[in-house]
Amino acid sequence: MLNLAVIFLVIALIAGLFGFGLVGGMAYTAAKICFFIFLVLAVIALLTGRRTLP
Repeated sequence: MLNLAVIFLVIALIAGLFGFGLVGGMAYTAAKICFFIFLVLAVIALLTGRRTLP
């Protein structure tokens, strides 16, 4: 998930560099969404932890 966020962020930066504002904005939004989903899943994973059976 974090890989997708980084990829979309790179796409947004390249699109912004070449003047494609709409594509850059959409890729930036997708990167933010992927990053926040990653954060939520990471917090849930840290709170639940790994439970092993005895």
